[in-house]
Amino acid sequence: MKAEVRKQKAEVVWQSLRLLTAAFCLLPAAFCSGSKQKPADERVPVTVAKVEQKDVPVQLSAIGNVQAFSTVSIRALVSGQLTRVSFREGEDVRRGQQLFTIDPRPYEATLLQAQANLARDEAQLRNAQSEAVRYADLVKKDYVTKADYEKITSGAEAAKAVVAADRAAVENARLQLSYCNIVAPIDGRTGSLMVHAGNLVRANDTSPLVVINQVTPVYVQFAVPEGEISRLRARGGLGVPVAAAPKQGGSAIATGKLSFIDNAVDTTTGTIALKAVFGNQNRALWPGQFVTVAVTLQDRPNAVVVPSQAVQTGQRGQFVYVVKEDQSVEMRPVKVAETVDQQSIIETGVGPGETVVTDGQLRLTPKSHVDVKNAL
Repeated sequence: MKAEVRKQKAEVVWQSLRLLTAAFCLLPAAFCSGSKQKPADERVPVTVAKVEQKDVPVQLSAIGNVQAFSTVSIRALVSGQLTRVSFREGEDVRRGQQLFTIDPRPYEATLLQAQANLARDEAQLRNAQSEAVRYADLVKKDYVTKADYEKITSGAEAAKAVVAADRAAVENARLQLSYCNIVAPIDGRTGSLMVHAGNLVRANDTSPLVVINQVTPVYVQFAVPEGEISRLRARGGLGVPVAAAPKQGGSAIATGKLSFIDNAVDTTTGTIALKAVFGNQNRALWPGQFVTVAVTLQDRPNAVVVPSQAVQTGQRGQFVYVVKEDQSVEMRPVKVAETVDQQSIIETGVGPGETVVTDGQLRLTPKSHVDVKNAL
């Protein structure tokens, strides 16, 4: 009986061993069937560009602020009711163009009164002068005393002074009346309208009726480190070409010339203030706008340049991916001298005619093969 039990146990152990062996044999197949092998000839799509050699302007960059060439705050010079606004806010106006009209009737009445006073006093002056002439003959014949003669001549002189004052009053009244018609003193663009027709305005109020900015041309004010003054002077100082581009990046939207160099360095910042004037006929620049300013200092002849997006930065510094003849790529360290208008000037690393990757670098590794989709 014991022998039979031992035989059954041995048979169970043997069956368990066979099952384990079969399971271990199936594992490699399962792992092999679940894995996917990367194709050896997979190519990465990229955009490329040729390395160029050309003359490149060397520029000094700074952040600048656009300023109106001239700004005028329009205020009333006489008090009264605003009867008419002759423009739309935000539109361009020309010098001498009618802007506002203040009720002229009170000032017309004042002018008429001044003219009437002048006419009255001129009549009195003529009478006084006639009396003076008559008394001059009488005093010679001793018909009147010298004191009476001097009294008459003094009265004539006083009447003459009154007439002069009346004429000044007429001119002042005429001037006050002219102030009822407010015209644009400069060419420019109007801002927000502060007072509408029907409101009362006061002479020389602190709040302007409207502000006019001259936007063609405009100034761009910026500052550069004091160490750059010598380079600017060597380039010729005033008149040096200046380009303006959007602050967030992009190509130049306007070109102008350096028009002002301050007479002292700001000791708190170590910079010197500059201004450039731009014709701005296309209205690309707007007062208050911030732009990137590039001052052309000199030309770098035969510079090796690549698009700035081709240059990458790694743990060992800057590099580019160079595409070889077999369409594989090589990671090439480069030394960038400076970047001008989205082009990097390369001192060492690549040469003219070579092809570099400008887009798609994140999927590349050394010796990867590429599929060129676009070329800049």
